[in-house]
Amino acid sequence: MWVLGVTGGIGSGKTTVTNLFAAHGIDVVDADVIARHILDQGTPALAAVTERYGTEALQADGSLNRAWLREKIFQQPDEKDWLNALTHPLIREQLLAALQNASSPYVILSAPLLVENNLTRYCDRVLVVDVTEATQRQRTAQRDNVSASQVEQIMQAQASRTQRLAAADDIINNDGDKILLAPQVAKLHTQYLRLAQSADKTTTKGDEADQPSKS
Repeated sequence: MWVLGVTGGIGSGKTTVTNLFAAHGIDVVDADVIARHILDQGTPALAAVTERYGTEALQADGSLNRAWLREKIFQQPDEKDWLNALTHPLIREQLLAALQNASSPYVILSAPLLVENNLTRYCDRVLVVDVTEATQRQRTAQRDNVSASQVEQIMQAQASRTQRLAAADDIINNDGDKILLAPQVAKLHTQYLRLAQSADKTTTKGDEADQPSKS
């Protein structure tokens, strides 16, 4: 399967972009969605969190108190390291399984920490959804109703804009109106179909070359 990695800092509009690719029939494996379900009720990961922090980490219904945990790990970096060590291997396992099960001409691996967690090694090409840091701050504060200091903490925990752009094969600028995204996605989709088809032909030829001679 030919894999397109899509990433962008918080508030960049990465999900909006991947939804546009999905409208073209492309499967999207979203690391954020998988990460959320890793800590669902009844999972071993949630049991480990409860054992470490007690019922303070839970809502009244027994589900994870995500706001409490988010504040905890931002205040105590060691706790963030512990949580990452618990969840990242589980997330990676599910990501790879979902990529293998994709059925579209190519598949998107969407991850805000694509660069930081070295998920680029699973990608044939990387697309960065880019905005200025000022846009990130404004959109995140409005969307998530969080303080400016918490937005800064989140941004500091992610790769810098420079680091993301250095890993990019393609860039979509999303500082402007959302209406400008669809034509950019359509153009890139055509390009990726061609690249995926070309890679598939190369793989097929390689497989044929490995077959024993029938003579």
